[in-house]
Amino acid sequence: MKRFLQRLTPVVGLFFLLNLLGCATYQSKVHSAREALSRRDFDKALTELKPLAEKENDDQLVYLLDYGVALQVAGKLKESNEIFLKADRLAEMVDYQSVSRIAGSLALNEEMVQYKGDTFEKIFINAYLAMNFLELGQLDDALVEARRINEKYLKYRADEKKAFELNSFSKYLSAVIWEASHNYDDAYIAYNEAYKIDPTISTIHEDLIRSAKLARRMDTYQSWKKQFPEVKEQPSWYEKNLGELVVIYQQGWGPRKVASPNEYRFPTLMPTYSETQQARVDIEQKSYLSREVYDVQKAAIETLRDDQGILIAKRLGGIATKAVLSEQVRQKNELLGSLTWIALNVADRADVRQWSTLPQTIQMIRIPLSAGKYKFNIEGLNSAGGYTTESLENQEVEIKAGQKKFVVWRSLK
Repeated sequence: MKRFLQRLTPVVGLFFLLNLLGCATYQSKVHSAREALSRRDFDKALTELKPLAEKENDDQLVYLLDYGVALQVAGKLKESNEIFLKADRLAEMVDYQSVSRIAGSLALNEEMVQYKGDTFEKIFINAYLAMNFLELGQLDDALVEARRINEKYLKYRADEKKAFELNSFSKYLSAVIWEASHNYDDAYIAYNEAYKIDPTISTIHEDLIRSAKLARRMDTYQSWKKQFPEVKEQPSWYEKNLGELVVIYQQGWGPRKVASPNEYRFPTLMPTYSETQQARVDIEQKSYLSREVYDVQKAAIETLRDDQGILIAKRLGGIATKAVLSEQVRQKNELLGSLTWIALNVADRADVRQWSTLPQTIQMIRIPLSAGKYKFNIEGLNSAGGYTTESLENQEVEIKAGQKKFVVWRSLK
């Protein structure tokens, strides 16, 4: 702190503050790329995000996360995984903050501190890696990510993280991966853990019944059947000669961080409107609707709400630091001291960094099919069930007995 105060001389410090006011925020830097993604102008989005992700600085992690999603949506799955693997390593590194940088965050704003990512975001990294590997048909690599998800889950649970921070989708996805590899006992354990994190997952009742029976946990199976009498078991769940088409649908855009209209020093989350609310798969003259398994928007809002106490404490400390700095300058020059107080408070803006390319919700469609080749379409539906302009048409898939085929699709409007 002392070194920071010594370096902030009246003239140089004030010039620095005035220059800082013109600096772009994270949201303004990625806005154009997100708009390009919404138009499915992938080349423009990738061109704008790549240099941000490659630059080694305190914000690199957040740009890597956005760039990884953009690559996935553009169909560049291997490149996407390279970026997410880099992000995973960076997110797990021991954080180090210099004394002067911490002091600077108090005197100026939270954006001077290294972006570390929220807990649910860190677990999401491995979910995205797993989704890419699944679509590439690399089940063994997806299993590696399922184990990584479990490792992080155990770590964060030991750290007494709250349920909404533990990312039930990642745990749910790991269960699907274990099931795809015929590790039914591991699949049941993961489904059960996902249920403990979020008992409102739309498909979880049938998942618990099915996976318990497949794992030969017959007492547990009977217990779940009594608890969820509304679930109608399907013979297809247990037929070994059937395969399955699994569509993982990422719907819309999560909320965006902006400065609160009530207090500019604090961030708030604003929902992003999405016309497409649900997906429908048409295959073999039948239609199947997606079902929600994770609400990203809810998790983000609850995480920020839980952080409010820490943010308030930091900004109160920041106000005190500004008062000390301004008084130091005022003792030498009263006018510059007053200007420093004004500039420091104007520069104290909300930290609006976040993984902003995440979807609003994640939904899933699971379709049992006999072995063979099929053509299918995915249509986006609005809240009234009408078609939107978003679709994935004339897709071909080969289903093999006893195996699952994964397709990942994202709506962007």
